[in-house]
Amino acid sequence: MPQDLPDVPTQLSIGGVWRDGSAGETIDVIDPATEAVIARVASASVGDGHAALDAADAAFADWAARTPRDRGEVLRKAFTLMIDDRERLARIMTLENGKALSDSRVEITYAAEFFRWYAEEAVRNIGEVMHSPTTDARILVHHKPAGIAVLVTPWNFPTAMGTRKIGPALAAGCPVIVKPASETPLSMLALMPILEEAGLPPGVVNVIPTRHPGPVVDSLLDDMRVRVLSFTGSTGVGRTLLKAAARNIVNPSMELGGNAPFIVCHDADIDAAVDGAMLAKMRNIGEACTAANRILVDARVHDAFANKLTDRMAALAMGNGLDKGVAVGALVSSRARETVHAFVTDALAKGATLRTGGTIPPGSGFFYPPTVLTDVPDTADCIHGEIFGPVAVLQSFADEDEAIAKANATDQGLTAYLYTQDLKRGLTLSERLAFGMVGLNRGIVSDPAAPFGGVKQSGIGREGGHEGLMEFLETQYIAVSW
Repeated sequence: MPQDLPDVPTQLSIGGVWRDGSAGETIDVIDPATEAVIARVASASVGDGHAALDAADAAFADWAARTPRDRGEVLRKAFTLMIDDRERLARIMTLENGKALSDSRVEITYAAEFFRWYAEEAVRNIGEVMHSPTTDARILVHHKPAGIAVLVTPWNFPTAMGTRKIGPALAAGCPVIVKPASETPLSMLALMPILEEAGLPPGVVNVIPTRHPGPVVDSLLDDMRVRVLSFTGSTGVGRTLLKAAARNIVNPSMELGGNAPFIVCHDADIDAAVDGAMLAKMRNIGEACTAANRILVDARVHDAFANKLTDRMAALAMGNGLDKGVAVGALVSSRARETVHAFVTDALAKGATLRTGGTIPPGSGFFYPPTVLTDVPDTADCIHGEIFGPVAVLQSFADEDEAIAKANATDQGLTAYLYTQDLKRGLTLSERLAFGMVGLNRGIVSDPAAPFGGVKQSGIGREGGHEGLMEFLETQYIAVSW
């Protein structure tokens, strides 16, 4: 193990036991900043997946029978342990993901908050009792743990997307099987000793990285004991998983792709809008489904906004995410960088203007500089595809109707952003946006206490808030007379 990688498990975690994959396969974990192999992690087979399922099944009855307060206390202790261990966890994340250490620290804090929030939500599984309006019966409604949940998490937020799913599942009383992304398995494996120290019983959480995600997850969904599938990732993979979930009518929670517009009205505070755009675009190097994908600026303030945004983007320091002062680390893989650069190349070929960046730097590491493009035509691929990188794409608009039409011209509907100093205008335009979340004069919408999710092809269901707890509960109605 490299000297600079903190101690982290590299085996599968099944039923509270660390074990190698039954097929003897491993996954090479690559440091995106150096392209060096930093760890070899056990790869689960289909049989290992079913061993995790058996472990979760064995743990289900006892965990579900515990009081909500007991389950919440485990989550509350895990929150404290994560915060205490933030620096080590952040370093692990930067080494396997490439993002700047400052971004990793923020993610660990955000990820831990899901455990604290659901420690509190565990005791708020509230039902109701009412008198039937037409008979002498009472209508009693309560919510039961749905059953075993399969959680499939992405590489871009390798800890937060795990805790956002694990937290509500455990609060509801459901055991889980986590399949982390093969690019970033270490962050989720590093969480297991923390959960164990917090008092989590064996088998309630099982972590199975794998080189064969399709067959492993597909096989799990063929078992009737699996009742919830929670997935964060691309819309294409989401469609495939929805088809698999349909075979046994597994309840799906899908957080899929985004194509977020960032609208700057003529009356916006330009400095505040630039600050917000930097957050919405450059959080996590732009590798986020909530990232501002299209920045739509009123023609009357376009140049002022573009100039200030370009200056801010050009000033960002790029380099190894572990180095002091670095704001822009490496993208997760060579393929990710090639995709980002292809968007830039296509836009320039179709008439866009390059303000800064746009060139792959020499040397090792999957780096791509902060880039600003203006005069981007509607025909450019980056207008319709998810960039997932540090590229700001600007278009101008003449009036609010054009802005809304451009913003809604996508089959994605996750996040939108809007800047104006007129609250009436802001709320009116927000209601016209066909997106599940809107940041009104804010460059970040993510909050453990809020329902995160989209409309159209950006997903099904919600994560976070009370709604996130309900994804792991089944509603039961009892008709009773007394």
